[in-house]
Formats: sequence, C-alpha cells, structure tokens
Amino acid sequence: MSKQQIKQLIEQRTREDGVVETGVKGVQLFRISEPVRCTPAVYEPTVVAIVNGAKEAILDGKKYVYDNTHYMCCTLSMPVEAGTPTASPDNPLLGVLISLDTRVMTELAIEMESATGAIRKPKGGPLPQGFALARWDDAFIEALLRLLKLGHSRADTAVLGNGRLREVYYAILRGDAGDSARRAFGVGNEIARAIEFLSSRLDEPVTIEEMAAQVGMSRAVFHRKFKQATTMSPIQFVKSIRLNNAAMKIAQGMTVNEAAMEVGYVSSSQFSREFKRMYGQSPRQWSNTNHPRVDDVPAVAG
Repeated sequence: MSKQQIKQLIEQRTREDGVVETGVKGVQLFRISEPVRCTPAVYEPTVVAIVNGAKEAILDGKKYVYDNTHYMCCTLSMPVEAGTPTASPDNPLLGVLISLDTRVMTELAIEMESATGAIRKPKGGPLPQGFALARWDDAFIEALLRLLKLGHSRADTAVLGNGRLREVYYAILRGDAGDSARRAFGVGNEIARAIEFLSSRLDEPVTIEEMAAQVGMSRAVFHRKFKQATTMSPIQFVKSIRLNNAAMKIAQGMTVNEAAMEVGYVSSSQFSREFKRMYGQSPRQWSNTNHPRVDDVPAVAG
C-alpha cells in the first residue's frame, strides 16, 4: 500500500513530461511518456526509484532493467547507455531521482561501520560494483514515503526535508545496495576517490599511474580493485567516460571539436576514430541524429 501511495504522490505532482523539484535539495520527481532509445550518459552517485514503467541502462555491454520492484543505486560516476524504450502516453515512466550527497553518505557509512552491533563492512572477497539494483524493501519504501509526503507543506519540507532524506540514505545503506554504498562512501573508498580525481580533470591527460598514486596503490592492485568495482579496466573506463561526456555535449549542441577538447582529446582524428568505434557513428553523424530533447530527464540518469 505504501508503494501505491508513493506512486499517487508522484502522479499528482507530475502532470506533464519533465522534472519537478520537491523542495528537498537533490530530490526530483519525473515523468517521461515518449520512448527514448539508450544513448550515452554518465551516471553520478544517484538513486533512481521507478514507480511506473521501466528504465534500461547498459554498462560494459550488460543490460540492466529496473522498475517498481528494484531501484537503481549508482555509487560511483559511471559511463553507461541509458533510455526508456517502453515509455508511452498510456504507460509513462514515473519515478524519483535522489542525488547522493557525498558528505552525508560518508558520515552515515562511517557511523554504521564504527557503531557497535551495526552492519559490518564486508571483509575480503571482491569489491561490489558501483552500479547495483536493490529490492524495494520495507525500510526504503517507508522512508521514501515519509520524504515525499513533505511536499504538501513548504514549511515541513524546509524544516524536516534534510532529516527525512537522511532516513532514505540510511535505508539505502542497510538495503541490497548497502555493500556497494558503504564501500563507495565509507572507509576504503579508494576507487570512488580515484574516479572523482579523474572526473575533475577530464580535459587533462590523466594516467593510470596518477590515479593509483592518488589512493596509494600500486598499478596492479589498483587495476584489480578498479575492475571489481566498475566491471571495466581503468583504461577502458577512462575512454568510456570521456567519450560518453563528449557524446552528451555534442547532443546538447556543442561542436565536435569543442567537445573533443573538453574531454581531453588533442587529436581530432583520434577522437573521431575512437568515437566511431564505440558508437558506430562518426561524431558528425552523431551530431546530426542526436539533438537536445526537452522531455528527457538529465541523468535520470539513472
């Protein structure tokens, strides 16, 4: 019943396609009623909960579909392809986008790791991926419902919003995506810090050795842990995140040469070769066939 209440609240507040702010920083509602094929995107640390319809994401060739049974939790900046191929006016995509605040998530993750009797961080074994699908468990449903109910009152939203959002974060850390989130935001968040280092320097040449040095690892150890967390090698990840960012910039109207320089390519011919190898189109063909869409949800991302 609580999940149905969440759906009703979103339906009431999203009468048209697009994104609606809730008044709580980082929390948005969205509606999409037109099919959108999967195209390059970069997911930032985000949770996306779908209450109607389904969304698709492709990561390193593997397709993930999430709907009202599983929410998406992305704890690292990840290059993906995302779309809503089944959305229609009769069956629109409805959901909630929750940006994960690094400071708050880190505080909660460390508190959980240090609290007596709290869920302990995983020891040994492979690192969980930075992209996970998690069941809508009771704790997440109740916390999300309490957060969205605030929309009826500006005063309640202003006073209680951050506290209710913190409850949602806590439910995420305790749920199916908890291992991934605690590794990304708690003690041992080396891969997340390395990706943040890269993301802030997309227009500069960044080597794998520099990324490894930022987190105090040898190249070999960094390579192994990075692939466990992202499914990709560091070299493959760097190329994907640069090209996905470039594809998004071109689709938003930036020229091919400008987009190439923005993501660190000095040689336009190298950029064109690698772009076509990844997307099957030259950058100019991509520019002609992918135009900005006012109804697309940015980074809905998730």
